[in-house]
Amino acid sequence: MDILHNLRENLPADLPDWPLKRALARFSRDHHGDFDKWSNALENLPDLLNREVDLHDAVSVEGDVDTQKLTDALKLFHPWRKGPFSIAEVLIDTEWRSDFKWQRLENALGDLSGQRILDIGCGNGYFGWRMLGRGAREVVGIDPTLLFCMQHLAIEKYVQKPGNWVLPLGIEEIPNTTQFDWVLSMGVIYHRRDPQAHIEQLAALTRSGGHSIVESIVVEGSESLIPPGRYARMRNVWCVPSIDDLCKWLQRAGFTDVRVLDVSVTTMEEQRSTQWMSFDSLIDTLDPQNPQRTIEGHPAPVRAIVVGEKP
Repeated sequence: MDILHNLRENLPADLPDWPLKRALARFSRDHHGDFDKWSNALENLPDLLNREVDLHDAVSVEGDVDTQKLTDALKLFHPWRKGPFSIAEVLIDTEWRSDFKWQRLENALGDLSGQRILDIGCGNGYFGWRMLGRGAREVVGIDPTLLFCMQHLAIEKYVQKPGNWVLPLGIEEIPNTTQFDWVLSMGVIYHRRDPQAHIEQLAALTRSGGHSIVESIVVEGSESLIPPGRYARMRNVWCVPSIDDLCKWLQRAGFTDVRVLDVSVTTMEEQRSTQWMSFDSLIDTLDPQNPQRTIEGHPAPVRAIVVGEKP
């Protein structure tokens, strides 16, 4: 298959062989039963003529294509969580308006010319494309969900800009000998049993003078929330940090100049069901009588972005 062949031929040069071999082995039916379906969908993606790419203001590719064939093929990768993407006249209207989060983040990142970035829990690589649009030399995205890696390959067919990878790996599989100018952990830490250990892993992967960004659901007040069961219908939420705790964890891991970049309430404009993600979304996780609380009675999602510098 050409797209997977291209992936094998153009892997990030600075990662050791063993995590790359492990990642490539996961592009298989042995790793996921839907792999053949997704592979066939990749092969059936129509070619785009007269291609023009915009990664600065959006992830957008203009050109001439059979839009019905393109739509049918792309919908085989349902559900699309992060985006949006615009391919010719087809808008992939994803569950998350990730461009909203990008607007809250991009000023802190600044000019990324020549920078190497690790994006942990990257989903389908949306933020990687936006960072290439700001001049990044390369973005290594890791996400254990194979579907998101296949979505990335579908978008990559049309963007055709080297330097943004999405590999089916976890953070524990990236050796600490590999360091980056920026390490991003967005929407991950509340899924970790030991949040302090997660941030220490970020520190180990950040070069001296580099930065780490942690984006998370947070709660008001000084104490973090330890949900006794689910949070917003999610099973694997171990700790929803307070902003105070989030900053303390970065400081304990050795980060300096720890700053809160943004605190925003998650709205139903930013996260919702669409024809590209037709399952339950934010509205289905909130108390219908009081949308300030989750269906379990916890505070409704508020998200914060915190940055720290590695001395």
